[in-house]
Parts: sequence; structure tokens; C-alpha cells
Amino acid sequence: MIHKKTWLSGITGLLIVMMGCQTEEAAEDELPEITAFTNLTLYDGTDAEPVDGVLVMEEGEITSAGEAGVVEPPEMAEVIDLDGAFVMPGLINAHGHVGVSEGLNHGEDYYTRDNILEDLNTYADYGVTTVISLGDFGFEGTEVRDEQYTEDLSRSRLYVSGPVVDGESPEEAVAQVEEAAENEVDWIKIRIDDQLGEGEKMEPEVYQAVIDAAEENGLEVAAHIVERDDATDVIEAGASVIAHSIRDTEVDYTVVRAMQENDICYIPTLTRELSTFVYAERPDFFDDPFFQRGVSSDLISELESEEVQQRFAESESGEYFKEQLPLAKENMETIHESAVDIVFGTDSGMPARFPGFFEHKELTMMEEAGMEPHDILYSATGGAAECMGLEGVGTFERGNSADFIVLEEDPFEDIENTRTIQQVWVAGNQLDID
Repeated sequence: MIHKKTWLSGITGLLIVMMGCQTEEAAEDELPEITAFTNLTLYDGTDAEPVDGVLVMEEGEITSAGEAGVVEPPEMAEVIDLDGAFVMPGLINAHGHVGVSEGLNHGEDYYTRDNILEDLNTYADYGVTTVISLGDFGFEGTEVRDEQYTEDLSRSRLYVSGPVVDGESPEEAVAQVEEAAENEVDWIKIRIDDQLGEGEKMEPEVYQAVIDAAEENGLEVAAHIVERDDATDVIEAGASVIAHSIRDTEVDYTVVRAMQENDICYIPTLTRELSTFVYAERPDFFDDPFFQRGVSSDLISELESEEVQQRFAESESGEYFKEQLPLAKENMETIHESAVDIVFGTDSGMPARFPGFFEHKELTMMEEAGMEPHDILYSATGGAAECMGLEGVGTFERGNSADFIVLEEDPFEDIENTRTIQQVWVAGNQLDID
């Protein structure tokens, strides 16, 4: 027979043991998810040089990153040995278009949630983890943007301008700015371009009204330009970003000084020029597996067709931009040497400007124009984030989102090594890339 007192003591002891086990299990469940990446070369998205490094993330954010021995993996961390790989922040495209095209078709009908997400997934596959869409067909993108502040994000981040402001009068243009602000866009986009004589440029009084209205709403303006004088004028009016190359003539002291004094960022979009003429013949990159991974064979066949090639061959704008591309490259390098911030962007997402692949093509073209790999990669990471006012991305600063790419080879040795993508991580989640 068991005495009641002995029985109660046994039960009490058992309950204490059980409660202790449950407490330990709960404590284990509540431990933060810490991951440390070791045995890697690390570029942190700043002016610093790459180092033999360690990267530590916790619950989707960077907690520490730096030189091995200075930064140590926490004792409780899961340690991932990257076997000498190169790690850097994900690329930031400061001038793209998301969800505006399907194949060679373009327009409002294609601006859908599904198409936006498809483009963002494609960008992510190529290591472009953030895209600013400068010119949309509505405000659907703001909803997709607002969904990215989650721990299970598994595609590229998105920031938007909404539709390009194109009002013909100051009153009409200001109303468009007000509508964009009400829809909580991130940027305002304008065009000052007569389309090689086929249209009318936005008048100075109109873009001045746009810039003033944007400032009143806490927004900055990115300007599409072609000509040097328009760039100078819109900078003096208060625009923050020149969103394409100056392509009509050489830049001079006047425009460079305006950029310097007004802290302007300059986005060359060299691949934008390339896309206007390269399909007049079959480009070599059609045979590149890195290109093919993100493009359907049907679309490649369509671009190879005699009809499409003829259309590109007869394009007056294609002929113009082909002739002006060397000048655009020269102007970019002149502006860069003048200590003006060059920001990485491509104008991809429009028809035949392929998301993801064109970003890597742009990196190569920037190097051909004279920029060094370090400056190019900074323009596509920390530099882009700073110029475009993006918080929480672009560098491995503590508290920033763990958005990064793992490369097999070092892009500081050869910029085309950005194509050797092994892994893509967004918000601390490893994506399933093709």
C-alpha cells in the first residue's frame, strides 16, 4: 500500500520534473534563429574593400558582418560554411519597371498583381533583391510593396512611383502628384523628352510645379531626359535624380557643377540604349544559358523572326541611340570622375529589356565605359540605397534586412562573376532559384 503523503510527494515531484522539461522545451523554442556564414569573402556594400569574413543574421536581419576573427559566430548559431564563396548585398535596380509588359506587349492591360509578382520573382532569380519601378500603369504596386515587410518574404522588394506625371498644365500635373501622394508612392517620375521630335517636351513651368508639389508631399522627383540642357534645367528646378544618360552632346562644367551643388544622383541605363537596336540582328546573348534561364524560348523565337528584326532595323530611335551609346558611356565616366553619384539602373521590365539579365549586362557595360568593379558594385548596393532613400537594404549594417547573394567567384576580379550565383537570400530566407 502506498501512503497518501508518499503518493502526493511523488506526484508533486513528477509535476516539477515535467514542468521543468516543458520550461526547457519552451526556452529552446523561443531561442532566436541565428545563422552564421563563415569561410567566405565578404563585401558589405560600402566603400570598404572585401575581406575574409563572417556574416551573422538573426530572424531575417543582419546582426554583424565583418572580418573573420573580429566577428565571431555566436555559440548558439547554426554555422554554414560557404567554402570560400563571395557574399555581397543583393543588387538594387534604381530604375526598372515591374509588371508593365508581357513578352513584346506593353500597356495597362498587363499591369496586374500576378505580372508584378512574376517580374519580382525573375529579378530575385538573378540576385536583384530590390527594384524601384519608375513608371507604372496604376497603383497596384503599392499593395505588393506593403506586403514585403514580413519575415517570410521570398521575392524581390519593390518601390514604386505610380504613373509617370505627364500633365500638360501645372494644375493638371499637380493633381497627378496629389493622387500619387494619396496612394503613398515612393517617388515621382517625369519625362522631359520630345521623343526625337515626335512629341512635345514638358514645359519648365509644368515640371517646376511638379517638383514643388512633390516636395510639399515629402516626395522626390526622378527625371527622364535625353539632352544635356534639359538635365541642367530640371536639376536647377529641384529634381533629385537624372534617370537616364545625357545622350545628345558631351557633358560640360555647367551640368557637372549643377549635379555637384545639388547632390544629384545619375542613373546611366546603358542597356536601355542597347535594347533599342540590338535585336536588328540575332544577339550573341541569345545563346547564353544565363540569359535563357529567365526568358521563354517562344519569346526568343519571336525576336529572331524576320518581321521583328526588320522593325528594329528600320527604327529611327534605334539608329539614334546606337550612334549615341558611345557618348552616353563617355558622359557617364566623366560624371563619375567628377565625384557625382552614379546609381545602378537599367530601365528593364519594358518589352525586350529583360529583368535580371539586363542588370548583369549593365554591370558589364559600366565597366566597359571605364568604371572599376568596386565603384560599380557600390552603385548597385549601398550607393543605390543611399541615393534613392531606401532604408534597411543595400549594406550589411546591423538591423538591415538579410538580403544578399552568394557567388561562386569574386566580382572584384571580374565583374561578370556576378553571374556565378549560388544562393539568393531575402529577409533571411534562402530562395529557390532556377
